[in-house]
Amino acid sequence: MADGSIPPVAIAVAPNGGRRTTADHPEIPLTPAALAATARACLDAGAAMIHVHVRDQAGEHLLDADAYRAAISAIRAEVGDALVLQITTEALGKYQPADQIALVRALKPEAASLALREIAPGADDVPAFADLLGFMREERIAPQIILYTPEEAERLAGLIREGEIPATDLPIIFPLGRYTAGQRSEPADLLPFLAPGRPRFDHWMVCAFGPREAACVATGALLGGHIRVGFENNLQLPDGRTAPDNAALVATAANLVRAAGLTTASATDLRRAWRID
Repeated sequence: MADGSIPPVAIAVAPNGGRRTTADHPEIPLTPAALAATARACLDAGAAMIHVHVRDQAGEHLLDADAYRAAISAIRAEVGDALVLQITTEALGKYQPADQIALVRALKPEAASLALREIAPGADDVPAFADLLGFMREERIAPQIILYTPEEAERLAGLIREGEIPATDLPIIFPLGRYTAGQRSEPADLLPFLAPGRPRFDHWMVCAFGPREAACVATGALLGGHIRVGFENNLQLPDGRTAPDNAALVATAANLVRAAGLTTASATDLRRAWRID
């Protein structure tokens, strides 16, 4: 902010992901009803956004507009508009960029995450990516671009600088440690993204894998970012115990944010920042 203060920190929850099942933890929500109950608990714990994956009848990762409509309807019936509702377009080895783009166009969700390495893996994919971002702007759908490495951040900044994509203030997220051995993130993993000379993004978020999730997101909040926690990436509390549910991870993050003298954002705050209010 202009006065040097840190704006309210939005806490997002990623409660299920595309891989884990109730065999990994009994409270991983896989149905619309379970997602709705999780959304309520996480809202009460301090979340401003929920990042949703849906599954097929066999419990496998799915990109399907009708399945998302069922999940969105259930969540909205439980929490109204008190949470920003973001869908994933993650390929998970099953889907191509055309499938991901078609989902967003068919569903017109409030928000969607888009991995740069998936949605535009090569130069030939950039025009379709640009068209999608233009469509999302027209429909007031908030994109959030997933950048797994600082090099991907450089690439995105270059596409913006050269005018190849129609955006100057894209929200982004840094998943720390996604491609490290054992997927165990550390707070220092954030530093290469924020090093001098690296691109600066106005609206950035951080998530992390493994038991150091809380330390990683607390670092992100102190450095001016928003944060994401949840069973998609981590099942443990900071003391090593298994978290009883997603809401416990949200509450831990909220307590850390407030203990640092910061405030937590509401969905309204996040929509205003992302210009979808």
